[in-house]
Amino acid sequence: MKQSSINKYSLAIAVLTLASFSSMLPAGAEDSVTVNISLKDHRFQPAELHAPANKPIMIIVKNLDPAPAEFESNMLRVEKVVTGGGTITLRIRPLEPGRYRFFDDFHQETQGYLVVQ
Repeated sequence: MKQSSINKYSLAIAVLTLASFSSMLPAGAEDSVTVNISLKDHRFQPAELHAPANKPIMIIVKNLDPAPAEFESNMLRVEKVVTGGGTITLRIRPLEPGRYRFFDDFHQETQGYLVVQ
């Protein structure tokens, strides 16, 4: 009987702990939008991404080339290397409507846009 009460007590603590952690998520985290882009032959595919305004954005960048690339954007305030054959995830703050340029810093002619509406 004593063992059963300890298990119920432990379970109750675990449930309360999980509930408190879920309330610690950043505001709007559940409302974020994910967009995917890849790099192939030094080109972004697609060259233009679309996302809604005023929501956090996650950009998943997949480099299909064997050489590394550097996803960079002054407007988005990001700069991150993606290894050849690798994938990175970029977390972008909520943005106002607009057209935000990004490029591969290793090949600056390789560019694309995030269109936020």
